[in-house]
Amino acid sequence: MTDPEDRAWSSGSYARAIHTPEHTLSLCDGKGWSFPLDVERWCAKADEADLTVLRRCAGKVLDIGCGAGRLVEALTGRGGHALGIDVCPSAVITTVCRGGSALSRSVFDPLPGEGQWGTALLIEGNIGIGGNPRRLLRRVRDLVRREGLLMVETASGDVDERRRVRIHAGPRPVSAVFPWALVGTTALSLHAASSGWTEAERWTTSGGRHFVALRACR
Repeated sequence: MTDPEDRAWSSGSYARAIHTPEHTLSLCDGKGWSFPLDVERWCAKADEADLTVLRRCAGKVLDIGCGAGRLVEALTGRGGHALGIDVCPSAVITTVCRGGSALSRSVFDPLPGEGQWGTALLIEGNIGIGGNPRRLLRRVRDLVRREGLLMVETASGDVDERRRVRIHAGPRPVSAVFPWALVGTTALSLHAASSGWTEAERWTTSGGRHFVALRACR
């Protein structure tokens, strides 16, 4: 059976937005919390904040939840070997049309090159996938090689939250409920330490985006 989260990100509104960016998509829970999805930026070229991540990548790169493929496109354009995975078929098609390689897969599905990736990416809140950061971190640990890297974009502030959310188009829910997590830098370091990772570096860009580089423990 298809996972509710996979179905949510394959929903019509999100899939259409990958091709024609909208400004009204957000994640919302039933308690009034809302988080806007910046699909327009996701569909643009990699920006300077993204490049701070890509310059730190080593070896073959797996972009988990690649969306419209801007990071895969940028890595490929720099001569790197990169693969995007996403549960949304429209995202995969868009990534391929931008000259990248991508597969329609969940991170929890069997993947090519398990244990051989030099770097994995969890950008744009993708540490929230599945609503269980430690499970996700353990899974990614199995995907990268010995002492491989994981680049994570973290939430602003000292947060460590689990929510039940839907994708909304404006005020209207357009997906089923699925679990999501919000993880700040401090919380990520704690989760990482119990999931086979050690923190190698953290940085904040001039635009206020927060990143942590993790290295797989031996």
